[in-house]
Amino acid sequence: MIHLVTGGARSGKSRFAQEAAESLDGSLQFVATAEPLDADMAERVARHRADRGPRWSTVEAPLELEAAVRGLPPSSGVVVDCLTLWCANLLFAGLDEAAIMARGEGLNTALASLGRPVWVVTNEVGLGIVPDNALSRRYRDALGRLNQTVARASERVSFLVSGIPMAVR
Repeated sequence: MIHLVTGGARSGKSRFAQEAAESLDGSLQFVATAEPLDADMAERVARHRADRGPRWSTVEAPLELEAAVRGLPPSSGVVVDCLTLWCANLLFAGLDEAAIMARGEGLNTALASLGRPVWVVTNEVGLGIVPDNALSRRYRDALGRLNQTVARASERVSFLVSGIPMAVR
């Protein structure tokens, strides 16, 4: 089961996915796309790791998310957090939107092959104004299409607002 969890920044997406996974018995996998490139991000990463506790093992995959998912050891469930940063990482690595969409399809294949529940976290960035610069518009468009790609392969989709999940599918 693939469950896409989307919403705005600080809407409770990651907590929702983590708590849902923790309702399962056994070990859990967390696949992180963030790179702690500054002190603030390093502190956030450390805090999130501590919040997850000993049942979780973490795999860092800022670029090679599909390979990381395919290489996961057996566990009860998986949280991938997040497509938002993965898409940004791919853009900054020089990939164009078509290549990012191809990577999204590869991710769908990898997620489907897991054979266990997986929650995929992402931000909804299409609810605001049109960004005023080309890079931001490119990012918004690429992430929006990546989200659509993963949503098509997801059995469930939830949208969070102020920590409250709404079932989309």
